[in-house]
Amino acid sequence: MIKYTLLFATLVLLFSCGPREFEPPAEVKEVLELAGDNRTELEKVITHYKEEGNVIKEEAAYFLLGNMKNHGYLEYKLVDSAGNNVDFNVLEYSDYEHLLDGWDEIEDNRGKIHFEKDTFYNDYNEITAGYLIKNIDLAYKAWDENPWAQHLDFDQFCEYILPYRSSNEPIEEWRDYFIKELSWVKDSVKNPSDPIEAACFVNDYIKSWFRFDPRYYEHPTDQGLQEMLNVKLGRCEDMTNLAIYAMRAMGIPVMSDFTPYWANTGNNHAWNAIIGKDGKTVIFMGGEANPGEYELGHKLAKVYRKTFAIQQASLPEKMEKWDKAPPYLNSNSIRDVTDEYVPVQRVKIELTKGIPDSTQFSYLCVFNSGEWKAIDYTRFYGTKATYSKVGLGVAYLPAFYYDNEIVPAADAFILNDTLTIDYKTPNGNDRIALTLYSTTKRITKETTDFIAHAEFNKGKTYILYFWHDKWEEAGRKVAGEGPLIFNSVPSDAIYWLVEDGSRKEERIFTIDENGKQIWW
Repeated sequence: MIKYTLLFATLVLLFSCGPREFEPPAEVKEVLELAGDNRTELEKVITHYKEEGNVIKEEAAYFLLGNMKNHGYLEYKLVDSAGNNVDFNVLEYSDYEHLLDGWDEIEDNRGKIHFEKDTFYNDYNEITAGYLIKNIDLAYKAWDENPWAQHLDFDQFCEYILPYRSSNEPIEEWRDYFIKELSWVKDSVKNPSDPIEAACFVNDYIKSWFRFDPRYYEHPTDQGLQEMLNVKLGRCEDMTNLAIYAMRAMGIPVMSDFTPYWANTGNNHAWNAIIGKDGKTVIFMGGEANPGEYELGHKLAKVYRKTFAIQQASLPEKMEKWDKAPPYLNSNSIRDVTDEYVPVQRVKIELTKGIPDSTQFSYLCVFNSGEWKAIDYTRFYGTKATYSKVGLGVAYLPAFYYDNEIVPAADAFILNDTLTIDYKTPNGNDRIALTLYSTTKRITKETTDFIAHAEFNKGKTYILYFWHDKWEEAGRKVAGEGPLIFNSVPSDAIYWLVEDGSRKEERIFTIDENGKQIWW
């Protein structure tokens, strides 16, 4: 009803005011200027809908064009420490453990290797009028004709049905494929107005042929549909994209939410969410678990929602062009939705470590895979920084991002579930003995939350560190049959016990009043 009321009102305005001759919105004109030789293709889309007289589709075209500025296909390359390309095919390894062994073998010969951006193909330079028009027409038809999409207003349609891409994957024709492949869904649902029931049918179909594979953590690009149809394997990003293709093609309003980094283990994660008839979002995992059946397995400090629309509150929209943002926070099409997932608190911090030149933003970091990694940001004033919607029960480090490095801005702290902040400042005048039983508290499972297993290994050397603006060594012990005992260690610190030569997946911990390890 909302949709048709909007359409009627728009048409009344159109015919009462005469031909629609006004200029495209400013953000659309900006993209047209950037498009260069491809400008004609983009203008064809606007002209098409003006001549057709379909105001709703014209506005949909403006939404896509006006928010197209930073969308595109991103290719990465794997390079060694000298910048030379490294050939690496994840499917050459039988499983993730063998892949990691292969990665280590390359690094033994060529030094550290890493992925870096190679080529970015801007959509406004590559996309064709025919592709955009077909996308808009099929998206509108899915919204208009499927009963489970009737609760969506125009803004929701634009964000959760209309976009032609989900991340930085190659542009491909996916709506046609899934409209034909899933034509049976409408006849299968018992409650045609329920998008969640429809989503379950579609997800069961995806589960029948696609599965998660942790080897794709080291795949250089987000897969397009054709590659996923061929290999039938992928990481969580691929799984969320696949669900988005299939469900948006059918007019089912889905999105992808993600945490840049888990707060109590390594890696990160992305998953899907769907808007139900009641307007509430329900999470699920494309190709793995249906709405109502999925639970996130680790601690969340921050959750962001991918959008197609540019978010004016995002970090890239606030910072100067010359400034650089940390990974995952450098997108202008993500929105903070942490409070939809976990209890949160507003945190005020005094930046006590000295502010680097020309620095305007400070960050909150969690400890993940052996490093402090930024998951939140704020513009600070003087030496005071306030962070909004911060997840509870997490160890954080306030930091600056300077010269592509995380630089401590204040002492690390624990934001307790009781809403109290416990700063961890090592006390060298009060030294204690630690009796340690483990390097981590972890459950191993081969799903989208895959994390390598860790335990004491007899005969291996273990190094105890404590955080004091950097990781300082407190001692080394060789593991035997019992616990490891470290004497004369500074109290009231955050500690990290690491097996010598490990991949640094061990977790940080504090010590409670009973000498027990508390994991973070």
